[in-house]
Amino acid sequence: MQTAASTSQRNRTWTGTPEVYFHKVIDNSRLVKVEDPTRVREMRMLMVSLCCLFLFVMTYAVQHFKSIEYGYHIASVKNQRDALYEMKRALQLEEASLRDPQRIDTLARHMGFQSPQAGQVMHLDVPMQDSSAAVMASVSPVSVISAR
Repeated sequence: MQTAASTSQRNRTWTGTPEVYFHKVIDNSRLVKVEDPTRVREMRMLMVSLCCLFLFVMTYAVQHFKSIEYGYHIASVKNQRDALYEMKRALQLEEASLRDPQRIDTLARHMGFQSPQAGQVMHLDVPMQDSSAAVMASVSPVSVISAR
């Protein structure tokens, strides 16, 4: 039994033929490389096609990232527009509440003002019929002469 175990262990450790490596110095200094014109042409074509592919990929990447950047910019401008619209709406509501005639009348009476008497109110947007009456302000055309 021991002989079978020692044989199987010997087979496990020893497989194949032994390999022996020798160190040999090779002098390639006298060799001259001959250029192959077809290989040079193939390499140039490969480089040109790789450069074109690189340019196309970079162009696509730049356009893609610019479109993403513009999307973010558009979203921020829309948010700003919506905020301004809400502010405008709030200011319009505040203006409407401040222009309320009942509120103005209450404040005027609180300050001691009285309602105007008949004939005291003059509407400035309506032209006056009596030209001899006093005029607060008038608009007259002015001609401008420029000397250049």
